[in-house]
Amino acid sequence: MPLTGKTIAVTGAFGALGTAVVRELQAQGARVAAIDFAAAPRDPASLQGASLHGGVDLGQAEAAEAVFAAIAKQHGGLDGLVNIAGGFRWEKIDGGSLDTWDTLYRMNLRTAVSACQAALPHLPDGGRIVNIGANGAVKAGAGMGAYAASKAGVARLTEALAEELKDRGITVNALLPSIIDTPVNRTDMPDADFSRWVQPAQLADAIAFLLSARASAITGALIPVVGRV
Repeated sequence: MPLTGKTIAVTGAFGALGTAVVRELQAQGARVAAIDFAAAPRDPASLQGASLHGGVDLGQAEAAEAVFAAIAKQHGGLDGLVNIAGGFRWEKIDGGSLDTWDTLYRMNLRTAVSACQAALPHLPDGGRIVNIGANGAVKAGAGMGAYAASKAGVARLTEALAEELKDRGITVNALLPSIIDTPVNRTDMPDADFSRWVQPAQLADAIAFLLSARASAITGALIPVVGRV
């Protein structure tokens, strides 16, 4: 198992994608710390074996620093970080609210920056960071401005941090999914062909690869994972 002995922190871990990632990393031998803004997972059994850290506002630097310090102390260190925490709103600019831009910036970009800053003191040389961006940020469509802008920020964060950490051998990469097959997306788009969407397990597999030693030469990459969308 390629992640045996590794401790990996996953943000947004109580959601559909986060749960799939936690399960996959555990299956590959990792110890997983599951972090989320929600106080508790809807289905605690789905995260069995992970250390749970609910009620954490990663937008607050102090909260992020505290949870990563606690994880490192509990597990004797930290080897990797997966930033999944985030959210989505569809809203046109004409008639829209500036608050939407602030909200999505905070949910999608600020949380990722804060988590990276809080994790770095605990990551050894050769550590791993994987961010979740969005393929929709490459070219924004109508109603996607605020979301795409925040996820484009995740891409630039990934590139800049990868350059900063090259001499330490810490890799920083991002996956850019299209539509992920989650219960929320099925509810929002009931007439879509779900079979064309990206499965959470497919993203989880790609994340596990980027966390492994096999991906040691890959850093600063923005990797589309689009299924058949």
